[in-house]
Order: sequence, then structure tokens, then C-alpha cells
Amino acid sequence: MAEIAPGAVPSPNIWNTPEIYELENRAVDPDGVLAEAMRAIRPWRGADVLDVGCGTGFHLPFFAADAHRVIGVEPHKALAKAAARRARDLPNVTVRVGAAQALPLPDASVDVVHARWAYFFGPGCEPGLAELGRVVRHGGAIFIIDNDATRSTFGRWFQRGLPKYDPEAVERFWTRHGFAREPLTIRWSFQSRDDFAAVLRIEFPPDLADACLREHQGLEVDYAVNLWWRRH
Repeated sequence: MAEIAPGAVPSPNIWNTPEIYELENRAVDPDGVLAEAMRAIRPWRGADVLDVGCGTGFHLPFFAADAHRVIGVEPHKALAKAAARRARDLPNVTVRVGAAQALPLPDASVDVVHARWAYFFGPGCEPGLAELGRVVRHGGAIFIIDNDATRSTFGRWFQRGLPKYDPEAVERFWTRHGFAREPLTIRWSFQSRDDFAAVLRIEFPPDLADACLREHQGLEVDYAVNLWWRRH
């Protein structure tokens, strides 16, 4: 089997430094804002859940606690193996290697889809969205979590790191594809400045990461996101 599923878009942070991305996952949204917002739209208790771009499987145990079945799909074979190890004691979780535009699932086989920073940043992800439409059952929902570059400390950093990023074009894209937007403010909360610095350096170019460290003291960062969602 190839090390990377055909058609996958490289993820420069988790693909290259999964151990540091683990620190980032631990720091994100300690208050559970995202989980609460998703549950209010479409709960997954007793449902079949798909985690697209599951990486090392950080979110699989969370969904498995309530879901009937959880499928993690990850294009990077080594990360998929790590996800399978993480979920080895969870009988309702399976992990498969595959890309978003060729999901290894049957038609109408899941109720809820979770895609968190899995390269669903708007234009270009149409084949992946078509696949999600294929695998989600009637009555299900798709959740796509994306950065909001228009507000918050992290949003300003994100915009500086990707000056060509056009938030208005991204919003038009998701609206055109039938998604509603739930703007949310979460936070990063790190255990140490070393962890904070390490994560900044996998998210941003070196000069920007250093500038962020100089500008921002402490261990917490306000972080704006968009929860894009669509019912089926």
C-alpha cells in the first residue's frame, strides 16, 4: 500500500510533526465550545460518525463515547496506523486509509461527518464534498471546522501567514454549497511556553512565529473559527 492515498493534499503540520500537532490538539478548545455547538445541531448518540482526515485519531475516542460506530479516514498511512493504535481498545472504532475525494465507505453509510482543519478551506474541495454527499444518510449532517481569519488573535496571525487568503470568497463558497455558518470563539490553552512556541513554529513561517511569541505573553490565545454545517 502506498504511504499516501492518491490525491491527498499534504498537511505540512501534522504530516511532518505529529508529536507537536498532538500538543496543539490538546490545547484546542478546552471548554468544549465546538462539541456543544455540533451537538445542538445534530447529536451523534447512537449514530455512525465519520472523521475525515482523522490524523493520529485524537478525536476518535471522543466520538466513540456516544456514537454507535466511528470510522476515521486518513490519507497518510503512518498517521492512520497511529490512529488505529490509539483506538485499539475501542471496539466501535475503525480506521481506514483514504483520501477525502475517494472515501472507502459505501453510499449512505454514516450519519455525522466531522472534518476539522482537514484541508476543507473552500474552493478546490468540491470532489471531497461530493463524496461526503454520497456517504451521508438522509437526516445526517456534515460539520466542517475552519479558521475565521476576520477576527481574534489567531485569526490575525492566520491572515498574516496567508495574506492571499480571502475569507469572503470562502464564505461565498460554503454558502453556495448549502452550508450554514456558526461563528465561534474558542481558545488555545498550553501547558508551557515551550509547547506554545513549538506549535506556532509548525503553523507559521519562522519569522511570523517569532513575532507572535514576542507580541503575545502567557499560555492562552483567543481563536475564532467557523463551524460550517449542512443537513442531509
